[in-house]
Amino acid sequence: MRKNILVIDDEELVTKSLVLLLHSEGYTTTVAKSGQQALEKVRGNDYDLIICDVRMPGVDGVEVIKQIRAYLRESNRKQIPEILITGYADSDKYDRAMALRVVDYLYKPFENDELLRVVKNTIG
Repeated sequence: MRKNILVIDDEELVTKSLVLLLHSEGYTTTVAKSGQQALEKVRGNDYDLIICDVRMPGVDGVEVIKQIRAYLRESNRKQIPEILITGYADSDKYDRAMALRVVDYLYKPFENDELLRVVKNTIG
């Protein structure tokens, strides 16, 4: 069965690149361009992994992860592992992400092999 990944990022170039990369490895992807859109997608679908940008307009990626986790808990649904990605070195956001115990925190531009290694180690 194909694994389903939710990609959350407001930058179209990033989402297109991630979708192409993940599809080439046999994963199914869904894109959300905002935290609100991501929460709507999680409400209606099951995902094996979330890849989320940290810096987005409105609600940042760390807060999006908190909201998704809260929704999943309240709905008695299984938690989804998360990978956070960012193009900015921000120690506060890094510390907040690590406090959530996300699977990984990758800095853009990351190597495709690096991301795929983390994805495969997390969901196969």
